Amino acid sequence: MRIRAIVIRILRQFFHDKRTLMMMLVAPMLILFLMSLVFNGSTYVPKLGAVELPAPLIQNLQDSGAEVTSYKANEAQDELNNMRLDAIIAMTGAIPQVTLEGSDPTKNKAVIFLLQKAVQNVSPAAAAAQAPTINYLHGSADMASFDSFGPVLIGFFVFFFVFLLSGVSFLRERTGGTLERLLASPLRRWEIVAGYILGFGIFTTLQAALIAWFATSVLGLMLVGSFWYVLLITVLLALTALSLGTLISAFANNEFQMIQFIPLIIVPQVFFSGLFSLDTMSVYLRWISVVMPLKYGAEALRNIMIRGAGWGTIWVDVVVLAAFTICFMILNILALRKHRKI
Repeated sequence: MRIRAIVIRILRQFFHDKRTLMMMLVAPMLILFLMSLVFNGSTYVPKLGAVELPAPLIQNLQDSGAEVTSYKANEAQDELNNMRLDAIIAMTGAIPQVTLEGSDPTKNKAVIFLLQKAVQNVSPAAAAAQAPTINYLHGSADMASFDSFGPVLIGFFVFFFVFLLSGVSFLRERTGGTLERLLASPLRRWEIVAGYILGFGIFTTLQAALIAWFATSVLGLMLVGSFWYVLLITVLLALTALSLGTLISAFANNEFQMIQFIPLIIVPQVFFSGLFSLDTMSVYLRWISVVMPLKYGAEALRNIMIRGAGWGTIWVDVVVLAAFTICFMILNILALRKHRKI
């Protein structure tokens, strides 16, 4: 009887806590659904630029599964610089010369494999006698997968930990009565939000700087561009996560409920951050990445660290991340209305 009473009490708690019930039942199915869309997408098709290639070789590349477009040399180089091509293939005598975009080792291997297969089909004797000449626009043959995914992981860890810690800390301010006392004071709501963002922002900036320094200086992650640009993006990501974490905490009543938001807020962003190719996803699914702050931060970090990009390339990502932060701060100000007692 006593055991039954405990079981009944727990069941009643779950049925009264609709949020926990929904997280247990809906969140796993949502994540599995997203994973099925990501991993059941189409096979990636390498995009190749052909410069004066023989027609049989172009045909064999297309038959092997590549998307091949013929260009003049300068046009192909512009397309490669703008990341609209994975590689340029030209002929130097009887030897294919390949210039890889180089920032993704997986795509590099796919291009080289398809080229070797196409050359083998055209002329087995030539394929055995002479391997293609490989050049890299970015990276090198020694570039590891960690160098490619490292910038995304930096952005993810900065975003995840700042979101979680800021949300829990702001929640404690509210449940401890500190926020209620501030709301009862002459302080305006925007002053309270700005004060919290700046206060927490000092520590999140230190955390972001430490993560960026550790990844590049201690772990030896590839860094072609400026470290200061890396620091700028990580700080903006941290501020975005900070403002989002404090906003979400307004809808949680305890730390457990704050953690429950992770599957809905953080996990979906991983699928659109660059760890998985968006080109293989369904077109109707790709638009979701537009509202994912981590996508812009990770893309900017990859451009800086692997491609050596400067302000001219990353300014759009900087503006978008700043806009996300300002938007979340405004929503924070509006959310404080529900907590004002007087």
